[in-house]
Amino acid sequence: MPYLSTINDLIAGSVGGAAQVLVGQPLDTVKTRAQIAPKGMFKGPMDVLAQTVRKEGFFALYKGMASPLLGIAGVNSLLFASYVYSKRIVSPFPQLSLKEIAIAGAMAGAANAILASPVEMFKVRMQGQYGAATDKKLRDVAKEMWRDWGFRNGVMRGYWVTFAREIPAYAGFYTAFEFSKRKFQSKYGDKVPVWALLASGSTGGIAYWLSCYPLDVIKSRIQLRQTPPTGKPWKYMTNEIRMVIAESGITGLFRGLSPSLLRTIPAGASTFAAFELTREFLTESTGA
Repeated sequence: MPYLSTINDLIAGSVGGAAQVLVGQPLDTVKTRAQIAPKGMFKGPMDVLAQTVRKEGFFALYKGMASPLLGIAGVNSLLFASYVYSKRIVSPFPQLSLKEIAIAGAMAGAANAILASPVEMFKVRMQGQYGAATDKKLRDVAKEMWRDWGFRNGVMRGYWVTFAREIPAYAGFYTAFEFSKRKFQSKYGDKVPVWALLASGSTGGIAYWLSCYPLDVIKSRIQLRQTPPTGKPWKYMTNEIRMVIAESGITGLFRGLSPSLLRTIPAGASTFAAFELTREFLTESTGA
């Protein structure tokens, strides 16, 4: 039944998302702090890691995890379900070309931004607190953003840059994953080993960041600001890019890339392995 297939996609997406958060959060915190910290605060990603653990304790690396952990079920459920639905729109045939996979991935990313944006905004604002006595809890950050700025400029701050990021990110993500998975299938058949799924998930994750990283830097900076951006989205995004380049040069657009790529290997692998294995189990159990 079609509805059972969709439910299976949603459940599998939730399991994959939870695995991603639990495995990848520490390096995500390092990545975000490398992007948003005032100039001169850290010498590089390793210094972010060392100072965070020394000054705030190991579990500070999981700061901001509540937002994605609470929201990731919805985010990944929407993402995977949108991807499956987008593939059906792009082609009536089950085996899509890599070009068609890229289009379906871009469509899924665009749909995913509506939930990914607020989840990421709250996460970034939590990660941008450095252990001071005035640090706020997630519920306080949420109340403050809603009270002071409302839904559009508070909760959904950074939506358009998230939208712009998700399109190339998931086009690259799914294309690389499918390319790698098909290479393994040509050798092992349809039932590829778990390690091959892990490798394919990692490949997809690396392609995700390489496809969108400068936009992720811009997104984090915009979402952390005390006031919302004004003007047309393309204008304030362009202005933010210019500010980064003025402050740190072109390399400023890639601050935190190394922990992102390192994080991608275990996080991307666990996401896709959990999704694929859960989806396979549910398909066999329900016949959908």
